[in-house]
Amino acid sequence: MVLFKRKPVQFLPVPELEDDDQEVWYIEKTGEVFDKYEHYLTRLDFYNQPRFICTITGHSGMNFFDALESEMVGAREVEQAFPEALKGPVLRRVQFQTTSRIDALVDSVYDEFKGDYYPGEAVTVHVGGERLRGIVRDKTRFGSKVLPDGTLTQPFSRYFVSLEDREEEEAVVDDAHIFRDRNMFTKSVLRSFIKKTVTREAWNGAPWLVKNDVAEQYRIDTRVPPHLRYDTKLLERKQMQAAKRMSLPDLNGTNSSPNGNGPLRLPELKPAPKSHKSKALQAMQAQKGKSSVLAPPEPGQFAAMPIPGNPFQFPIQFRNNGTAPPAPLSYAQPDPPPPPPPPKYPIEDLQLEPRGRVRPQLKFLCKDPPVQVSGEEIKVPWSDALLMKSVGPLLETWDTLNVYCEIFKLDSFTFDDFVEAMQVASEEVPVQLFDEVHCAVLKILVSSEADGGKVQIQLPELESEEDEDEDEDEDDEEATPEPEPQPTGRATRGSLAKLEAERLAAEAAQAEKEMQEALDAPKHRAEELLEDYDWIERLRKRELHNGEWQLIMVGLLHQLSKADRHKENCEELLEELVPKDVEPTRETVCQHYARLDINHRAQALQIICMLTAETKAIRGYMEDCSEQMTAYRKEKIEWQRQRKQGLEELKTLNDQRKILLPDNMPPSPPPESAKTNGDAKVSDGEELTADASDEAADTEEEAPVNRKLRRGQDRAAERKRKEKEEQKRKEEAEAAAKLPKQSKQFLKVLKDIQKKEDAIKKCEEEIAVIDNDLREADCPRTRVLGKDRFWNRYYWFERNGMPYAGLPDSSTASAEYANGCLWVQGPDELEREGYIDMPSEYQNEYKAKFNMTVPERKKIEEGSTSVFNARQWGYYSEPEQVLALIDWLDPRGYNELKLRKELVNYRERIMKHMENRKAYLATEEPEEEKKEEPPAKRMSTRGRTAPTTPEPPNYRCLSWENTTATEELGHLHSEAPPPPARSRKQTGRKRDSGAVAADPEPATTRRSKKVRH
Repeated sequence: MVLFKRKPVQFLPVPELEDDDQEVWYIEKTGEVFDKYEHYLTRLDFYNQPRFICTITGHSGMNFFDALESEMVGAREVEQAFPEALKGPVLRRVQFQTTSRIDALVDSVYDEFKGDYYPGEAVTVHVGGERLRGIVRDKTRFGSKVLPDGTLTQPFSRYFVSLEDREEEEAVVDDAHIFRDRNMFTKSVLRSFIKKTVTREAWNGAPWLVKNDVAEQYRIDTRVPPHLRYDTKLLERKQMQAAKRMSLPDLNGTNSSPNGNGPLRLPELKPAPKSHKSKALQAMQAQKGKSSVLAPPEPGQFAAMPIPGNPFQFPIQFRNNGTAPPAPLSYAQPDPPPPPPPPKYPIEDLQLEPRGRVRPQLKFLCKDPPVQVSGEEIKVPWSDALLMKSVGPLLETWDTLNVYCEIFKLDSFTFDDFVEAMQVASEEVPVQLFDEVHCAVLKILVSSEADGGKVQIQLPELESEEDEDEDEDEDDEEATPEPEPQPTGRATRGSLAKLEAERLAAEAAQAEKEMQEALDAPKHRAEELLEDYDWIERLRKRELHNGEWQLIMVGLLHQLSKADRHKENCEELLEELVPKDVEPTRETVCQHYARLDINHRAQALQIICMLTAETKAIRGYMEDCSEQMTAYRKEKIEWQRQRKQGLEELKTLNDQRKILLPDNMPPSPPPESAKTNGDAKVSDGEELTADASDEAADTEEEAPVNRKLRRGQDRAAERKRKEKEEQKRKEEAEAAAKLPKQSKQFLKVLKDIQKKEDAIKKCEEEIAVIDNDLREADCPRTRVLGKDRFWNRYYWFERNGMPYAGLPDSSTASAEYANGCLWVQGPDELEREGYIDMPSEYQNEYKAKFNMTVPERKKIEEGSTSVFNARQWGYYSEPEQVLALIDWLDPRGYNELKLRKELVNYRERIMKHMENRKAYLATEEPEEEKKEEPPAKRMSTRGRTAPTTPEPPNYRCLSWENTTATEELGHLHSEAPPPPARSRKQTGRKRDSGAVAADPEPATTRRSKKVRH
């Protein structure tokens, strides 16, 4: 059974339902039924917490369903691994044991059973020097025997074993000649078996009990002995406490035993508890107690006034009676309730108290943001034409094209260039990025003729001409008017009225049918355009140039419109591309596609990109990446093992270095030695200085007098210098001889430490490289960074599936970023209804706790910019906003703790790419174009009148080129493939003529690739 906080998870009972038709919610794995959706969600959240423990394996940190699956798998493995013959005896031995720790129980059972064998168990026996396998058939146990000296012999057993290889033979062996296989009965297997089959209640001294179904299977008694039951233990504990209270002395210091004959026990002296009240308050309470105990004087008695300073102030009635006043009753003040324990963080994000911080403002890439914003939040020039519903498809399409760019044979490109290309592409401004993206995606949907020409996706079938003719015939038959029936016999008012009513009903039905046909009639002329055009065949032949890919798009959208899933979107696009009032031709389709706004273009591109997920190319790529990730993980484990081993060896070497260090301390530095032996060194220095000055003086004095002795003096100086050098060498040799013997060993240890540190550093570098490879190969889905307290999702699209800054050999790699923004998506419908727009009773409960509802808190803490559903997107593009967002997140909540951790991990890269994006967008034109522009030459224009043509607009997306396609295919996707090469078996004349008339290769311009360092 799965454990939560070391206790078994208890399933909720089935609620009583008043109505059999009432809507309920059901958890299949647990069999629990809920009549309220909130209770169902709460229970699911509880099961999804990573705080459950698998009983069989002991693994923790799993959610309930993973722990349950682990238990089921572990139970099956234990059932197969544990010997069947030992199950019954082991369970009988464990039943009703009171050993508290399972480790001690496993040790005792293992020690008892490791040398004992039972009938039906597979064993190996030694017979005549051979090892033979067999099955224990019977067992005889012989007890101890008393020897004449009074000692006991060890008990022993005899086993009758049926041999497997010798069916008609049996062997009789003792304990020394029989054994099990090594892995059949181990402590780990025994522990798992006990955990699977035995349970124990959560009270001190509780016995281990075999589960009922297992006990019934092996016929084990489940009746708990009386002395091991919980109520018996509780009664014993109460009796012990009562006996202890009876043995304590009373207030007078006498023993309170019933007979009074027991030994006199002194009262326990305990320090008085410290009071939290002030001394003045205690004095007032004491005075109040005195006045309440002493009664007023009776009538006729004299009331004495208290004498100041007299400590014995007894009233008159006590003086007359001669009895002492009773001791004042002390009323113990009830202890204040202990403060509630501090919450154990993390907790639910919205259950944290507001901190008064406001999230940094979002920016929006559209003209219809969900909230009213000023113009500063919208800085991109194309946002005036972009709708919020198109932001999500643009992000999804860009991410798909960049993650699978190797399959599409596309250079990676930035999101800003992609949006700009989708906006500005037209007949006047042809954009290679716009054409290449569409052609590359279309090629994936249908393979080429060389590869078989198969359609890689499921397409709805078009209606054939025969079906249309049959439908027309049926319509003609229905449209044939039937002759109006004439009334037979005498016509009455009732019969005439009935005929009139039927006629009016038929006319109304006919009018409604005609109106429905008018509504269902196509509002475009796609069928007329595609009447003699096979778009699949054109796509097989890769005829995508000269406006062909636009016609192929129309054919694909028209066929997809027959499916209910795509009908609405495809019909809307076909109305724009092939309107009813324009003659459908290739030229008109190209013109209309060039005039499409960015929203319709994003819609069309999203449709065909979604279709690529069904193709074998994409699925094969994902499977290859999955296999590659498995290989990377294995390699990472190996490097981690080497790193761990290196750290252990480095620790050992450091310990050796510490041991050798005292004997190999480096010599003291000169300044310190000068301080310790200052007098001697100063005196030596003074003598040397004095000698040098004397020699210099003598030389100066003798030089002009006797010049012949200069050479002799030089020889003397040279002799002194050599003597000093020799003396220095002797001192160094003596010092080297005095060095300790361990110096060589110490130097060797230092070298080994340096080598080991270098090896560990190499392992860490390799692990970092593998981690990056794992991140890039993780392509099946876009990983979300996390969610905040209002269930907004945060995306950094460079996080997985692609290099951080796109392909390093892309034509726009100099931008050094891919998306460069941190995107925020609103909550989905279930999260919004369950956590934000809750029912009124939950909102009132939340308001009573925090003085605001959840929507009010969202408005306060998110500021003036918010997103409210999953179809709304905002973004951050400034590094300062990332730091402010991290500061706004509260790590005490479940969601924001994970989100903040991810943001902190990727903070440096996110901010760096934001800076690169700002620098890339700030440039007026790409750097490469500036370098390639030759300096303008001054030319004479005398006598020439050349018309001045306006320069084309310099859009940044025009610098992108698909170098990947030109390298792998030899041409762009949007260009016609080159013709096949001619045969080389020709005469020399044909070869010469062929050399002259050979078709030129398609001209492709390639930009110099800049690899990021």
